[in-house]
Amino acid sequence: MDKLLIRGGRSLQGEVAISGAKNAALPELCAALLTAEPVLLGNVPHLQDVATMQRLIANMGVAIERTEQGGMRMDASGLNSPEAPYELVKTMRASVLALGPLLARFGEATVSLPGGCAIGSRPVDQHIKGLQAMGADIVVEHGYILAKLPAGRTRLKGARITTDMVTVTGTENFLMAATLAEGETVLENAAQEPEITDLAEMLIAMGAQIEGHGSSRIRIVGVPALHGCTHAVVADRIEAGTFLCAVAAAGGDVFLRHARADHLDAVIDKLREAGAQVLAERGGIRVSSPGAAQLRAQSFRTTEYPGFPTDMQAQFMVLNCVARGTATVTETIFENRYMHVDELARLGARIQVDGRVAVVEGLAGSSARLSGATVMATDLRASASLVIAGLVAEGETVVDRIYHLDRGYDCMEAKLRGLGADVERI
Repeated sequence: MDKLLIRGGRSLQGEVAISGAKNAALPELCAALLTAEPVLLGNVPHLQDVATMQRLIANMGVAIERTEQGGMRMDASGLNSPEAPYELVKTMRASVLALGPLLARFGEATVSLPGGCAIGSRPVDQHIKGLQAMGADIVVEHGYILAKLPAGRTRLKGARITTDMVTVTGTENFLMAATLAEGETVLENAAQEPEITDLAEMLIAMGAQIEGHGSSRIRIVGVPALHGCTHAVVADRIEAGTFLCAVAAAGGDVFLRHARADHLDAVIDKLREAGAQVLAERGGIRVSSPGAAQLRAQSFRTTEYPGFPTDMQAQFMVLNCVARGTATVTETIFENRYMHVDELARLGARIQVDGRVAVVEGLAGSSARLSGATVMATDLRASASLVIAGLVAEGETVVDRIYHLDRGYDCMEAKLRGLGADVERI
C-alpha cells in the first residue's frame, strides 16, 4: 500500500497548475449519458474517482477514449446496460449521479446504493423524492435503487422540487434529468457550487434550456433530445484551497495557475485575516506567507456555498494548529468529519472536540512544535490535511492509506516537489 514520506521544514516557492475539478468532472461524465452523440470533455483530472466513473459508464456500453491533451471522448450511442453495479460504485458516492441521466434518456435505471468517504450520513432519499415528483416509480431493494417510468410514459415530467436540505449531488441529478423531461422543472433550495454552474454550462452547450444556475432557484425547460458538445472542466477550487493553506502554513510564495479566486472567497478572506497575502492575478492566484508561526488562528464555520466549504475544514484546521492564538471550528455539514483530529494529535497538535465544535490551540509562541510521526488518512480531505501538517512538522512524517488522497488530488506529491517540498511516494 502506497504511503507518502514527508520531510518537513521547507518553504514552498514557484508555480503549480491546478487540475480540473473532481466534483465537476464526475457529473459531467454522467451527463454524456444524456445523448447518443459524442461528447468531448477537456481538462479531466487523473484521479481514482474519475477512473472509477470511467469504468462505470464504460460497463454500461459507453465508448471512451483519452485524448493527448488530457481530455476524454465519450460516445453513449451504444449504451446497452443502464445499470451501476455495486462492484463498481462501492468506493464512490458520486455513482448516484448516473441515476438521473439514465432515467431521463432510457426510462429506467438500476443503481447501487453508493459508498465513498466515511465522513457522515449522506442519504439518497432527496434524490428519490425529487425523481418521484418527476413521475418516476422508484423502489429500493437488496441495496439497489430501481427506477423506471410508468407504463405508457416515455419521458419524465417537469415538476417543482424543493429539497429538505441543500444537496449538491441531488441538484446535479435533478438538473440532468430535467433537461429531457416534458415541460418545466424548477429547483428550489438548489445548491450553488461552481461545479453545478459548470455542469449547467455543459448541458446548455448540449442544447439544454437552463437559467438561474449559480443561484438557489434553477429553471429548466425540457427538450426532446440533447446533442454532443465540447466542454472543459472548471479548475478545482478545493485543490486550489489546499495549496493556499499549504503555502500559508509552510511559508513561501506560489502562483496557482488556473485557480479561480471568485470560487474561494470565504477561504481567501480567512487566509487574509490570518495574515497571509492572497492576490487574484491574471490566470490564477498568488499566495505568499512568512509561515504559520507569524499568522493568527481563525475561527470559522462550515456551511453551504458560498460559505466556508466543509471540504476545506481539515486543511485550514492544520493552519490553526501551527498559528498563534486559539480558534474555534464548527462543522455543520457532516457529523463525522473530525477523524483527522486524532491523527493530528499524534503529530503534537492541541485540539479538543465537543460534538461538532473543535477548539484548536495554536502552537506558535509556545515551546511546542509539530513533530513527524506515522499517521493514517481516514478520508480524502483528512489525507490532504495530514500532508500539510507533514510539510510543517519537524523530522519525517509518513502518511499511510493515501489511496484516499488519490481519489481527489492529481499527482499531489509531484506538484509539491515542484514547489520545493521534500515528499516522496513509498
